[in-house]
Amino acid sequence: MIKPKIFIACDTTSVNKVKRIIRLSNNSQIDFGYKFGLEFLNSKNGRKFISKLKNKITFGDYKLSDIPNTCVSSIKAVKDLKFNYITIHLNSGLRAIKAAKKISGKTKLIGVSVLTSLNNQSLKEIGFNKNLKKLVFHQAKLATKARLDAIVCSPEEIQLVKKIFKKEIITPGIRLQGDKKGDQKRVMTPKQAFQNGATSLVMGRSLTNGNIKNNIQRLIEELK
Repeated sequence: MIKPKIFIACDTTSVNKVKRIIRLSNNSQIDFGYKFGLEFLNSKNGRKFISKLKNKITFGDYKLSDIPNTCVSSIKAVKDLKFNYITIHLNSGLRAIKAAKKISGKTKLIGVSVLTSLNNQSLKEIGFNKNLKKLVFHQAKLATKARLDAIVCSPEEIQLVKKIFKKEIITPGIRLQGDKKGDQKRVMTPKQAFQNGATSLVMGRSLTNGNIKNNIQRLIEELK
């Protein structure tokens, strides 16, 4: 049986909290990786901690969004951290994501589509006229053209993205049954997302708020 792959979002500035998350998520039933967002990456001791982290699947969630030269330079600047995955916004454009992919080396480059905190109304507010699902499908085409290793999309767009993108589909916006959505708009449970075709999930607050061990046990039970 293939173990489900889940990245725990280490959304904190505390190295001690990250150490605790890693220690308490040591589990034989789930293949856990660790996603580090800007909060931890920009913290005083975040970079130093990641540079010393060994034998863990790591995900640098930089969400790069810039001109091609800056995206390339940014990836080169963190090569010493040996991330397994790094994210780039697909809105950066085809030239930027192709250039980033060209120099990413062994690090898998993930294209980020429309954030799970947005919906159609949010897109209109920032000037996008396309329906959200149409926009995500278009972005998946860009990811395919650039030969990216993975794409991030909400659970609601997994089946749509699968029609055009044939590699890894990483899905955030995941909540255990009964948990609050918080600032997320497009969410599902872990089981629903895997059933829809996600290859891996990103989970934060549902696992890291409160009793981590109990939350992971709830996750295991829900995935049965």
